[in-house]
Amino acid sequence: MAKAKTELQPAKWQITAVTVRCELVDDFVTIVVNKDWTTRCTWYSRYKQKALEDKEQKFDNEIGLKMEKCAGPECSYVTDYRDKLIQEELGTKTK
Repeated sequence: MAKAKTELQPAKWQITAVTVRCELVDDFVTIVVNKDWTTRCTWYSRYKQKALEDKEQKFDNEIGLKMEKCAGPECSYVTDYRDKLIQEELGTKTK
């Protein structure tokens, strides 16, 4: 799970999620952002994190190749979505 942006006030909502096409793993992933700005990618949690925590865990070759390309908790898809929500919450636009 990516670190919280602790210098920011919590969001006015509890949790939000979006499903996007991740080109890195060539699959749809769900990105979750919590009120305290912590984030997670469900694809990472389901596959790569599980494989890192349990070396005995087996996945087919296709998933194995995708895991190599997965950028993990600090993936640009995850951080960009979180940053977009922060901008919306604070009412600022930097781009």
